[in-house]
Amino acid sequence: MSDFLTDAEFDRFRKLIYDESGITFSDTNRSVLESRIRETLRTKQLASVEDYFRLVSSSKDELNAMLDSVTTNLTRFFRNQAHFDTLEKYVLPEILQRKGASGEKRIRIWSAGCSTGEEPYTIAMVVKDNVPPSFKTEIIASDISLKCLMTAKAGFYADAKMTGVPDKYLNKYFERKPGGWQVKNELMEMIRFDYHNLAHESNLANVDVVFCRNVIIYFDEAAQKAVIDGFWRAMSPKSYLFIGHSESLFGMDTKFVFLKTPWACIYQKNT
Repeated sequence: MSDFLTDAEFDRFRKLIYDESGITFSDTNRSVLESRIRETLRTKQLASVEDYFRLVSSSKDELNAMLDSVTTNLTRFFRNQAHFDTLEKYVLPEILQRKGASGEKRIRIWSAGCSTGEEPYTIAMVVKDNVPPSFKTEIIASDISLKCLMTAKAGFYADAKMTGVPDKYLNKYFERKPGGWQVKNELMEMIRFDYHNLAHESNLANVDVVFCRNVIIYFDEAAQKAVIDGFWRAMSPKSYLFIGHSESLFGMDTKFVFLKTPWACIYQKNT
């Protein structure tokens, strides 16, 4: 079966996607991009690939919709439990001790590439159970997919999505509804969901913890470094970075320090 896109069309689309988001499409995942474009041509009733390229090149909304369609949004509650053990038993105690001694009572956590919200809600549960009420914790959750953000903001998850949520959290922070579970307001109020493209500057500052897991794996080396440098600028002088277990900063020119804890390996900004 011949390719849906010509080589020239494929190159034009992947360059546009890379320039706008840092996401790389190689020959090995070409079929993913082709299937998304084929589906869009059908739903929008466009006559040709060229018509669609002109559309996304001239409309910011259509460009964002295309970027939304080509991103992979695989996530679940408590994905990679070792990271949340590290957050609970190492990162939060250190931050509480340090900030408590200085009199600062604010913690900022950024879930970058939050998808449909399972990660930031998991973070919120761990924080709620381990940070004293005297501290104000702000969780910023961002993604390039507006569709995912709408799901995240709604905070409703079907039964099949609840696998992995411990009973103590399920009963405490969710309310049973027909067909699924609704996140309670006490968690939802902790999180600010916002659109953000990691290829652009975040304008965030003094972030104490960044979760960006299984995101930079879709970027090439130059885009990965740009994203990691952006995190550095957004983070506080002593802060922590969680990336996916299959991702690494090894060989990258970065100031982050590798940190091995009894539960998981993470990175630290320590200036």
